[in-house]
Amino acid sequence: MEMRIEKAQFEAAAGRSDQLLEPNLPEIAFSGKSNVGKSTLINKLLNRKSLARTSATPGKTATVNFYRVDTVRFVDLPGYGYARVSQAERLRWSELMEGYFGSKRDIRMVLQLCDMRHAPSANDRDMLLYLKQIHLPFALILTKADKLNRTQRAEQEALYAALCQTESVSQMIPFSAVTGEGVPEIWSILSECCGNT
Repeated sequence: MEMRIEKAQFEAAAGRSDQLLEPNLPEIAFSGKSNVGKSTLINKLLNRKSLARTSATPGKTATVNFYRVDTVRFVDLPGYGYARVSQAERLRWSELMEGYFGSKRDIRMVLQLCDMRHAPSANDRDMLLYLKQIHLPFALILTKADKLNRTQRAEQEALYAALCQTESVSQMIPFSAVTGEGVPEIWSILSECCGNT
């Protein structure tokens, strides 16, 4: 089941919490480490090639990017966990994220992305714990599923299934921007939490 999208457009980029858009629409947040594929997922869901800006350089997306999608808002959060950023940049990122999650926003769902090829990082686990602590609904999206062979995929699915059990994650969806795997399942989640807009 897919939400029927009439209009999707970039609205704003916020580099500081005081630049965040007013929380006047339901929001879907996209979270994950640098270069995990958040912008790619947004583009695939909206069937756009370059609405969300992708970067080959990890750590380059340093803003909260807002996209108006009919009557909801997609929010591309800055990637975390890239080692080659300064301490000042990490502090800015922390302030920005706390500002986003700490403001009274109508966040209907957080899509937490992990690269299926690798085990979840300490930062990934910290983010899952944080989302549980602030009681936000979230789903775990395993990106780059097409880059694994059958044996590797089975191993990684078992690893993430165990993580989901440990961390009480109720929804886990493998996703591939190449094959489109996972897109209907993700839309089903979004339709459920936002209505068929």
